[in-house]
Amino acid sequence: MAFYAGNTTNCNNKFRGFPGFEDDDVVSTVVPAVTVVVEGRSICQRISLHNHGSYESMAKALREMFVENAGDSDDLDLSNVIPGYLIAYEDMDNDLLLVGDLSWKDFVRVAKRIRIIPTKGNSRKGSTRAA
Repeated sequence: MAFYAGNTTNCNNKFRGFPGFEDDDVVSTVVPAVTVVVEGRSICQRISLHNHGSYESMAKALREMFVENAGDSDDLDLSNVIPGYLIAYEDMDNDLLLVGDLSWKDFVRVAKRIRIIPTKGNSRKGSTRAA
């Protein structure tokens, strides 16, 4: 499994989600990296959320991981990180939720896995499920 440390330019931002932990080395041992799963692929990636200070920073890291010739995009947001896919996460209760619904601080606290799910039109199976 590959490990992705994230954007090093954001390492100077102190993690404020855990009072008393100002040292990034200490935080990295306390807050584990989360698994990033792309539906339909057998190999996962990992990302350390504490290395990112916002959804935008995480979005750039995910794009670099999964999109060839990602390049820099100023208009990058969670809806267009990986074309044809939605970015969701599993929380501590194993609920699947869309990334961006919580504040960044709360997201980092509760996210245990990031799931990248094909949009309906991009599904390989082509079947539709009743709600």
